[in-house]
Amino acid sequence: MNAETDTSAATLTSGAAGSLRRLAVPAGVLAAVGVGFAYVGSVDPNEPGHYPACPLLHYTGIYCPGCGGLRSAHALVHGDLTAALGDNALAVAGYALFAVLWVVWAVRVARGLPVRIDVGRPHLWAVGAVVLVFTVVRNLPPGGWLHP
Repeated sequence: MNAETDTSAATLTSGAAGSLRRLAVPAGVLAAVGVGFAYVGSVDPNEPGHYPACPLLHYTGIYCPGCGGLRSAHALVHGDLTAALGDNALAVAGYALFAVLWVVWAVRVARGLPVRIDVGRPHLWAVGAVVLVFTVVRNLPPGGWLHP
């Protein structure tokens, strides 16, 4: 082996090691989310006594945007997308958005590219508007199909 081959092998090894090192944080986040979903998948939120009740629903009878989120996650873990959407469609959209953003994050980190997601005020207002509309519609009589 010559010096040029040794240098290329060392660069390749350090590049792979660096890539794995950079992926530690995205992998840790994915592991934490996976543990949470595994717990919700194994402890059924449809059975009383395992999780606290939503205080807003308990005291006012109004469904918050998160009501049904645990049941939705449970159904998704068990592969029942229809039930997951029925329990909380907004939560399912949030799970899908998280998955897409996580993949983009992990790929950019693995390639050594900067990770920057610019979320401006219009984006935040749009998300707030979607959550508000979802909450209002699910609490009106015509939005009964959005009840968990």
